[in-house]
Amino acid sequence: MFTRHVTMKLKANSAAELTRLIENEIIPLLRKQKGFLDEITFVAPERSEAVANSFWDTKEDAEAYNRTGYPEVLKTLSDVVEGTPTVEIFEVATSTFHKLTAQGAALP
Repeated sequence: MFTRHVTMKLKANSAAELTRLIENEIIPLLRKQKGFLDEITFVAPERSEAVANSFWDTKEDAEAYNRTGYPEVLKTLSDVVEGTPTVEIFEVATSTFHKLTAQGAALP
């Protein structure tokens, strides 16, 4: 499993709108993407910062979304995000939430 780790600088007083956009527009789009598993977003309104982690079956799925679906997400977020978000892809090594083994395979 892989995660796209996205760090965003938020415009002033936009944390609530970011949450609304993610719930109503971005998650429905993510659910249509091949290999998408989950999305977790963290918001620090006092620092005008947010971090979003989306989880994917394969690195190829995450990279394909980065090329095809993510440009649309950037447009959707343009009113709440300042500048360009930073995107990194990581392999998930452990997760109690996703019930992974040390080898990275999901348990039944």
